[in-house]
Order: sequence, then structure tokens, then C-alpha cells
Amino acid sequence: MRKTATALLAAVSAGALALTGCAPAQPASDGPTTITFWHGYTEADGDVLEQIVDDFNASQEEVVVETEVKTWDVIDDTLLPALSAEEGPEIVAMPAERMPVYADKGAFVDLGELYADDENVAEIVPAAIDMVTADGTQFGVPTGFVPLSVFYNRTLFDAAGITEFPATWDEWVTVATQLTVDENGDGTPEQYGLALPDHATVANGLWPSLFYGGGGDLVADGEAVIDSPENVATLEYWSSAVATSKISPTGLDGIGADELFSSGKAAMHVGGPWMASISEASGIDYGIAAIPAGPAAQAASAIGVGMGITAQADDAQVEGAEAFFSYFFSEEVATEWSLGSGWPPLRGDIPASAVESNPVVASLTEIAETGRPLLPGVTASVDVLSAMDTATQKALAGDDPGTLLADAQAEIEAALAD
Repeated sequence: MRKTATALLAAVSAGALALTGCAPAQPASDGPTTITFWHGYTEADGDVLEQIVDDFNASQEEVVVETEVKTWDVIDDTLLPALSAEEGPEIVAMPAERMPVYADKGAFVDLGELYADDENVAEIVPAAIDMVTADGTQFGVPTGFVPLSVFYNRTLFDAAGITEFPATWDEWVTVATQLTVDENGDGTPEQYGLALPDHATVANGLWPSLFYGGGGDLVADGEAVIDSPENVATLEYWSSAVATSKISPTGLDGIGADELFSSGKAAMHVGGPWMASISEASGIDYGIAAIPAGPAAQAASAIGVGMGITAQADDAQVEGAEAFFSYFFSEEVATEWSLGSGWPPLRGDIPASAVESNPVVASLTEIAETGRPLLPGVTASVDVLSAMDTATQKALAGDDPGTLLADAQAEIEAALAD
């Protein structure tokens, strides 16, 4: 029997409710243990997840998982108050970079014994586990882990006579410049070569990807390292490319970048598996490629989603939730989830041939090795990414990258020390 979280929520906010003790015991019952599961999967991935839950419920009589679909933002905003009122879920899925924040508040059960004992969970790829680990404690299991990749418009590439996808940053900028079209010469392109958001990017993973490619990082070994010569050079390089070649509009956020690409007004866009369904719905003939190599490395921030067992769960619910996790990561179900959701397999022993029937999964699986977990175990991840966002947005607006990164360094140091 597993222990619930040892640390409970310190506070939801000043003066707000807090969890105050061990999880309540579920009243004795002759019926199955009921588990509430919050998640934000709403596209094709939501359909396949619901089917997996239904199949799990039908596979045994001891546990019933009941899903509640909410947007990811609603989950983020309401989870702590709900747990404090003992009205939250026993299982919750959320963007993986957010999980350390909640783990630090004692919201999740320690899953170390599950990782040690369960043969299915033990097959999860280590890098994905890093996303749901903080201070050496595994407090969740991943439901998705994928490096950001470039989606490109084949029709626009063909029209420009471009037959090969760029392999380096310099080639990338050259191709983006070729694909930027200012038809009326008014200085504002009607078609951009690249949708390069400068803030609020997809899972905030774009700029870390570029910093990795330039040889830099945001946080290393628990220390802020954003103010480095490598990162200054990276920010100067991309600010200059946007300013001089107008390959992307400035002031663009992640949602705006999605819309620019799906409307056919941008030839390339950095995103995740969901861009496949968005492209198809928009009639875009798309290809998928790895983010081109920077001067130091070819790397991409890997984004992920994880699910954890909350401190609200009693012992029976913890055991039931772990049984569901084991079922979810069985080879057959893990393959079903990958094919249906569009995310590469989470088990390291599932061969590429098992998912080749889904071309999106096959393409993303080919570039999986470029992925690096985004701020694994950093409980101040929100503050770190916010400081980075400010620097990148102001840099592309024309401010000095060196000064901006020095300011970001101070903000991140303060956040890490808090």
C-alpha cells in the first residue's frame, strides 16, 4: 500500500484554503473504487483516451475511472482550490513543465515504488520521466513527450522551387527569406517565411530550443545561466533575421503563429503533434522536419504532458490509479495511445515499425532524439519562462539582447532562491 504525499499544500494563495491532513479514507463500500480523472485532451487524442479509460473500466471490476474534460487553463486555475476543498480529482493531467510547481506544494503522491515495481511503467523512456521528477522524486507519469518540430507548407515550398528542407540556421534563414513575399512593396509581407513567435510560444519551448542550438541554456544544475555569451549571440542572430529580412512578424504569440501558418500566410511554423490536425483542417499540405541545427547543436525543447495522483486520493484510490497507469503503459495500450494521439511512443521498447501506419507519429519518432526536457524539476519554471518571454519579446522589438538577458538572469536567480 502506497503512501500519499508527505507534504501538503502550503497555501492556495494568501488567506486561502489549504489541505490540512492526510487524505480521507473512502467510506467502506461493496462497490468498486471510484476515481475522478481531470484532463484537457479534446481533439482526436481525447477520443482515444476516453476509449482507453472505457476499456480499462471494462477490464476489471475493482476500479472505475470517471473522466472530466476541462481546458488546460481551467485545470491550472482550479486544481489547488479544489484539492483544498477535497473536491478535486484523484488523477489529473497537465502540461509537464507545470507539474513541479504543484509537486513542490505537495499536491502529488510519490510514485517511486510504482516505477520500481511495475514492469510496464519501468519501460517509459528516461527523458520523459525527467519531466515528471523533482528533487529526485517521481510524482507523475508522462502521457506525452515530443520535441518541437517544424511544420512546413509543401505547396509554398514547391512554388518557390525549394526541394530540400534546411539543415542549419543559416540555411533556415535563407529559405525563410526566399519564402517571404511582399507583393505590393509596402514593407509588410503578405506571406512570411517563418512564424517565429517572440513570446507565449507553444509550451514556451521555442526559445529554449534556439538557445540550446546556440550552445546555451536557461537553468543548469539549479543555477540561472540565461545570461551567457551563447544566448546573447542567439538572440542577436534571430532578432537581426527578423529585423532585416522580415521573415516573421514581431509581437507574435503562439496562438497567432498557429493562425498565421494555418491560414497559409506563413510557410514554416514550430509546433507539436496538434499542428497536424490543425493543418489538415485548414487544407495545408504539410511536412514535418526537425528544427535545423544551430552553431553548437541540433536540439529541440521537448514538451510533454503528465498525469499524477493527487494527495486527495485515499489508499484504495491510489492503488486503483496506479493500476490504471500500469494498464495505460502496457505495450498494446501504449501503442494504441501513440497511434491515436499522434505523440511518439512513451515506451522505449516500442519499435518505430509499430507506429509507422501514422505518418505524423513516424516523423516525430524519427526526430525524437533531438528532444531535451524543458526545465525538468525546476519548481520555479513559470517564473523562469516568464523572464525569458520578456527578454525575447523586447529583443525582437529592438531592445539590446545583452541588457535584456542580464535582467532576465536577475529575475530567474530571485525566483530560484525564493
